[in-house]
Amino acid sequence: MDPVLLARIQFAMTIGFHYLFPPISIGLAWLLVIVETIAWRRKDELYERIGKFFAHLLALTFAVGVATGIVMEFQFGTNWAEYSKFVGDVFGAPLAAEGIFAFFLESGFLGLYLFGRNRVSKGVHWFSVLMVAVGT
Repeated sequence: MDPVLLARIQFAMTIGFHYLFPPISIGLAWLLVIVETIAWRRKDELYERIGKFFAHLLALTFAVGVATGIVMEFQFGTNWAEYSKFVGDVFGAPLAAEGIFAFFLESGFLGLYLFGRNRVSKGVHWFSVLMVAVGT
């Protein structure tokens, strides 16, 4: 087999697997905004437990999405070094901005959301899940 074809197959498998997780993360984040809003407004224990359950799923999908996304970014440089050099000025800045702003914004507020339950106020807790949804 041709090395270029193998590189394309490898990247197709990586990106196909990676693209399963961002839509799930986006949907779960907005679902958690709704669930946490209801739990906060009604002070309902059931919705708090639902939020806790889906928060674990969001953390898992976020972690797997980050892991596959990092592999995908390395494949840009290793599989298509010449192409990356050619489009680097256009493609590099948005990719770096996405990695810095979106990743750090989302991971920071996700950490606050996951580990701040019962440690921060309900308003801060709700705001953190809202920022996770916006950052996604």
